[in-house]
Amino acid sequence: MRRIGTGLLTLLIASFLVYFATAALPGDVAQQLLGQDATEESLAALREELGVEQNVWVGYLGWLGGILTLDFGTSLVRGGPVDEMVFSAFGNSLLIAVPAILIGVTLSVLLGVTAAARRGRAADTGISVSTLVAMSIPEFVTATLLVLLFAITIPVFPAVMLTGPDAGVAELLPGIWLPIITLVLAMAAYIVRAMRSSTIDVMAAEFARTAELKGLSRRRVLFRHVIPHALMPVLPVIAINIAWLMGGVVVVETVFNYPGMGGLLIDSVSTRDLPVLQAIAIITAIIYVGANLVADLISMMIDPRLRRKEAAA
Repeated sequence: MRRIGTGLLTLLIASFLVYFATAALPGDVAQQLLGQDATEESLAALREELGVEQNVWVGYLGWLGGILTLDFGTSLVRGGPVDEMVFSAFGNSLLIAVPAILIGVTLSVLLGVTAAARRGRAADTGISVSTLVAMSIPEFVTATLLVLLFAITIPVFPAVMLTGPDAGVAELLPGIWLPIITLVLAMAAYIVRAMRSSTIDVMAAEFARTAELKGLSRRRVLFRHVIPHALMPVLPVIAINIAWLMGGVVVVETVFNYPGMGGLLIDSVSTRDLPVLQAIAIITAIIYVGANLVADLISMMIDPRLRRKEAAA
């Protein structure tokens, strides 16, 4: 309950910062909608209709109340409900984020444990060098290389998405694989490095050495004793990467013209569509807080000492 309370307080502070930061952005949405030749009377009438000139505190309280009922208002540019637009884009982002999370986390943990178990050998060197290379290359470069390889040289997947945000799952499926591979490579490198370091530290602990001296096989020691303890320091890294994916990866979605949260974010910034921008920002904050809360709870499930520490506090 203490962690949940801290998370809710964090979201309240985040909502305050999101609303007032976006309200302070330069530009005039009424001018963008009506054009440079619009008269002052028409601009003033549109600003009043859109509610962009109301008291900022009144606007914030009304917006905060709308969040609690999942009503994010109306788009200033498109005129439709913001929640429909954002949740549609979020569903598209989930289509690439969920497979990337499942594949990336599983693969990263296994590679990190393998590198630690074979420390100093060829497998460890190969995994460590590969992860360093992956960490050093920006996502847009990785995406471009994948397009050159699998869309142009070997035309297996489409280079970019040609469908719009209203496309169904069947229409999106052919184009999700290159974004998924890009996201897996981007997130796996950090988790592999963290898992390798944590596993090496736990393997050097006294309880792990004692288990081996008692005659348990190295594999059994790894999976029964080492990995559960090695995972705890890595869980925050996994949580941050999951939140990064679930919040919509702007660069990757832009490169592949994917109709997800990233593309919608870019559009809302360029058109100064504040309700859409605010909704995306607060949903991203909710995802980050939720992912870290789940990571904390899993850590307490794995290690009873953390539960006792929380109860004593």
